[in-house]
Amino acid sequence: MKLNALASALTHKSVCDPVEVLRHRIFIGARLALGVGALVASIVWLAGKGAPTPVEALAIAFAFAPLLCIFIVSRTGDLPAAAGMGLVGLIGLSLSLAFANPAFAPFALALLVLSPAEAAIAGSSRLTIAAAMAAASALLVGWQMSLGFTSGLGWFALLFLGLAFVSAASLGALQMQRLVRTIADGRAGRHDALVQTLGDCVLEMDRSGAVLRAGPGGAESLDLSARELMGRGLFERIHIGDRPAFLKAVSDAAIGAVNVCASVRLRVGAPRDCAPSFGRAEIRVRRIEASQHPVASPHHVIGIVRDVTARFEHEAVLAQARSQAESTNLWKDRFLANVSHELRTPLNAIIGFSEILASEKLAPVDPVRSREYASIINESGHHLLSVVNSILDVSKMEAGSFTLSPEALDLAPLVDQSCDILRLKAEDSGVVLIRDLPVDLPEIVADRRALKQILINLMSNAVKFTPANGRVLVRIRPEGASLAISVTDTGVGVCVRDLARLGDPFFQAEGDYDRRYEGTGLGLSVVRGLVGLHGGAISLESAPGEGTRVIVKLPLDFRTLPEANRTAQARIETCARGPAGVLAGGAARLRGDSLMTDSFMRDEKVIKIA
Repeated sequence: MKLNALASALTHKSVCDPVEVLRHRIFIGARLALGVGALVASIVWLAGKGAPTPVEALAIAFAFAPLLCIFIVSRTGDLPAAAGMGLVGLIGLSLSLAFANPAFAPFALALLVLSPAEAAIAGSSRLTIAAAMAAASALLVGWQMSLGFTSGLGWFALLFLGLAFVSAASLGALQMQRLVRTIADGRAGRHDALVQTLGDCVLEMDRSGAVLRAGPGGAESLDLSARELMGRGLFERIHIGDRPAFLKAVSDAAIGAVNVCASVRLRVGAPRDCAPSFGRAEIRVRRIEASQHPVASPHHVIGIVRDVTARFEHEAVLAQARSQAESTNLWKDRFLANVSHELRTPLNAIIGFSEILASEKLAPVDPVRSREYASIINESGHHLLSVVNSILDVSKMEAGSFTLSPEALDLAPLVDQSCDILRLKAEDSGVVLIRDLPVDLPEIVADRRALKQILINLMSNAVKFTPANGRVLVRIRPEGASLAISVTDTGVGVCVRDLARLGDPFFQAEGDYDRRYEGTGLGLSVVRGLVGLHGGAISLESAPGEGTRVIVKLPLDFRTLPEANRTAQARIETCARGPAGVLAGGAARLRGDSLMTDSFMRDEKVIKIA
């Protein structure tokens, strides 16, 4: 085991092929053993005979040729050159021993028979043939110089036949090895073609997840090169949150789990100093059995890295489409539940009271009662028309057929008109309407009907959800190239779980406990669509029992905005209100002021009670 470890340590780092690594290890291990044997034999020789003759000293020098072979192959990785040096040492040792003692010549020259086998270790047919010819020439020369041609012809013939047999066997072994290598290369080529066709990256890893080898191709689909995955390259590119799953998969496979899969986020393409870009990859690992790869360690695993970014994005699109379909079905159910009630109630009133007025028996004699019934029919008709108009507006905006008629407007009169429209409703509910408008309010280019509908819907919601003795503040402030319209109330507020869904068609948020208010849930949805068509934005903050504030920001001239900024659905930013003040900012400071006066001046801004 120590000899094998030493041979592995002396193998040149440029040798990567498993077959060549094994060939180098065998060559170095055998030369180490021969070097140790030569050292022991030299010591015994010198101890027994004393000082050697020049020929004996030359034989001892040739005996240490295997150590020179180890030096050459470990420094350069050139196995044929090292084998050639070993061949020179073997021939020189044989001739030196034959000349040193003619009686020992047959045994010394017998070493020449090993020359072709020595050359065959390098895997070169030319070197093997050259070794056979050199050994045959050395055999003739050594035999003639030591014994002469007339003596020991039997030994000479036997050695010559042995040399021919070893040469033929060595050449046959090389041809067989070349055939096996060709078949293995063909299988590897088919394997590489299959891997490249599949587009996966095949890796060999150790138990710690370090990549030892990377197969050809496959990594290009991840915008990586095989070199970037070697060592800890793959691990460092895995998102830090997915590394435990990757290491667990590799560890489970290394200890015997059949197939282990891990889905990870893999940093692709971008260098370290840029913002990382992550793709989705699926890594399947399995332990390499000894019968499948005899050179690999028993704890090595094979890993297949597959780019699943497109599949993951496709699944995300499908999930989003499924969510939208479920949301659409939910809206449809909510529409049928809410709108059917909103339509039936006024229709029942219209039909019922009109039948009473049309019947001679049921018609009231008192003109006051008749006018009351007619008023109920009129209010029901207006309510029904409002519901239908809201539904049509939402449908037009969703279909992209809602058109705007821009004109230069003074927003203050529109606020006054909206407050006048809602004054009676506010008085009936015991709610105070407050207007906070600057005297130098700039003009805005917008659709008059849309702006009026935005104001009425926001203020109507605020009045509806504000209990008696509450307040609703309408405030307008210029902010750069925009106008900020805020409507703040002291109403029941909206719970946190419903904030994100405000503005969805037909969605009706629950109040502080149970829902007690009528409506289709289209008011804020219509506002969201109209604001979006103007290129504006909406922010909303609320909390149960803390009131609600809605801020609509509209550009002074929406025609200057790109078409991409004008959509059918404005973005709504929501946040929960804290209990420190119901009316945030300046409105919170107004809560303690005397709001029941007709008007008063503060910071050159006129605040009016509707």
